[in-house]
Amino acid sequence: MASLKETKTRIASVKSTLQITTAMKMVAAAKLHRAQQAIAGMAPYQQKLHEILQDLLADGGVRKSLESPLLEAGGSRRVAVVAFSSNSSLCGGFNATAVKSLLNELEALAQEGLSHADIDFYAVGRKVAEAGRKIGLPARTDASHLLDKPAYEPAAELARQLTESFEKGEVGRIVLLYNHYKSNAAQPPVRETYLPLTLPEGVAFGDEEDLIVEPGKKEVLESLLPKVLLLKVYTVLMDSCAAEHAARTVAMQLASDNADELLEQLTLEYNKRRQQAITSELLDIVGGSLA
Repeated sequence: MASLKETKTRIASVKSTLQITTAMKMVAAAKLHRAQQAIAGMAPYQQKLHEILQDLLADGGVRKSLESPLLEAGGSRRVAVVAFSSNSSLCGGFNATAVKSLLNELEALAQEGLSHADIDFYAVGRKVAEAGRKIGLPARTDASHLLDKPAYEPAAELARQLTESFEKGEVGRIVLLYNHYKSNAAQPPVRETYLPLTLPEGVAFGDEEDLIVEPGKKEVLESLLPKVLLLKVYTVLMDSCAAEHAARTVAMQLASDNADELLEQLTLEYNKRRQQAITSELLDIVGGSLA
């Protein structure tokens, strides 16, 4: 059984850990709040852009006249995989889920007959970049710096790099893997095809509404396509960051709760042993005086 000194040392250690987890929880909660505000301000704009894009793409005649390589699968069998994670740990199962999504995607591509040599890997997060190196898939581009201070222009630069690679025919498909911020307690993994652009399920050519578009559907679509693609990467980045902060907030809350419980148990144990020590000393004193 631990001595009084050892128990007291453990109490001090747990208190120190509790201070750290509480501080980390507060920092993560503040970052999550900022990310939520950014997403809330951007979501209506992004949603409206996608609605307009969907209406225009549903017009088969306009789509055919556009002759954009972004709307058709490329001739290359190579696939670009863009995986998002975090740069640090202590965020529950966030990174484990991100790495598992990457491994599942690689397994699915392997079943299609693609090897690591046929995959361009883009890592947004040190944890997923490290996972790629361990399995022999080093990142063609490590964009982990985007997570330090998420901003539109750096994310748009990554989107331009991806789009250019697709337009040049270097890859025939681009896939995004990230954790979606659904709530503080849920950050499910998401797989999306970034390019080529496709219509949502249930929408077919000829489903477009009778819209009046100036200067014309083709011109608007040509202007809208690159904006939607740039915004998509930034939106996914912000979504992944919000999911990370939510996961870390919950993880640090659980750690703080466990520390509080352990501290209560250690304090009770310390008080019991201290009382036993005092009682033993009193008995010794009484026994000595009676001898």
